[in-house]
Amino acid sequence: MTISEPKTTDAEHRNRALPADHPDVAFGRVGVLLVNLGTPDGTDYTSMRRYLREFLTDKRVIEWPGALWYPILFGIVLNTRPGRVGKAYQSIWNTERDESYLRTYTRSQSDHLGKALREYPNVVVDWAMRYGQPSIPERIAALQTAGCERIVLFPLYPQYAASTTATVNDKAFEALAAMRWQPALRTVPPYHDDPAYIAAIAQSIETHLAALDWEPEILLASFHGIPQSYFRKGDPYHCHCMKTSRLVRERLGWDETRLMTTFQSRFGPEEWLQPYTDKTVEKLAQDGVKRIAIINPGFVSDCLETLEEIAGEAGEIFHENGGEHFTHVPCLNDGEAGMDVIETVVRRELQGWI
Repeated sequence: MTISEPKTTDAEHRNRALPADHPDVAFGRVGVLLVNLGTPDGTDYTSMRRYLREFLTDKRVIEWPGALWYPILFGIVLNTRPGRVGKAYQSIWNTERDESYLRTYTRSQSDHLGKALREYPNVVVDWAMRYGQPSIPERIAALQTAGCERIVLFPLYPQYAASTTATVNDKAFEALAAMRWQPALRTVPPYHDDPAYIAAIAQSIETHLAALDWEPEILLASFHGIPQSYFRKGDPYHCHCMKTSRLVRERLGWDETRLMTTFQSRFGPEEWLQPYTDKTVEKLAQDGVKRIAIINPGFVSDCLETLEEIAGEAGEIFHENGGEHFTHVPCLNDGEAGMDVIETVVRRELQGWI
């Protein structure tokens, strides 16, 4: 018969004599790390180039062979695109805090979540960006230093895609691979069909439209696109987007002619998921539709793709082609409904750890 040694308490561990050179180690906490796509540090050329280089060298984002892609990237894209993208960021920059709204909202979401979980004093909530600062490795290290032996990693993407959710997970695993003492890690799965998320999106639509003095004929649910080749390789993103749209439509009691699904932000010569948002907006206006609204259910926070590309450019396309009334439904951001979704998902994923 094997007799195990008696278990010791944390206090006993602390009170045992340790070697003089033994580092102080904090322990006993659980971390939650919210992660969004990323943001440049500024709108200047250097900041934009640094951000775009990190983003566009990610093999999850651009799956072309390096021998084909890198001459284009370093010879053309990184010499011409930083200036154009920088101007776009300037048009929607949060001048009050001198940062992008994505950073503003992600920080605020972290702060709100920390307050919502204050009943658990051993839970530490933090935030990071996949590209730019603060980085995922930096914040994982900070959580471990704070005593987090377990971490819930939350990629803030309702619909899974290899170029979003997977690359966040990759970066976190890469950070752990360099650590001697790794915290246990849980990754949050997609929540594209979570009842709390669907209810929040539907509510945001109803609240926004109720404040208008006109009624849209059509609402477009515009999701960020991915290349068709990624979809054909088995990426579930398209299916997740379509299911989100269907569930929101059913929640609102609408039919398919009133809520349409489109895809935006295509880049490069490849064919991307269709129908394209900009082409759909143009055609609707040309076909005589006078009033439309657009929402971005796949974006947790308003950012360049929602504020500049949709609220700005898509609205201009609609009006230039004969449309009369256009509105953009804001993202959930750090509002009550949006925070309820984040808190619901996090509390579920913390089960067994708190």
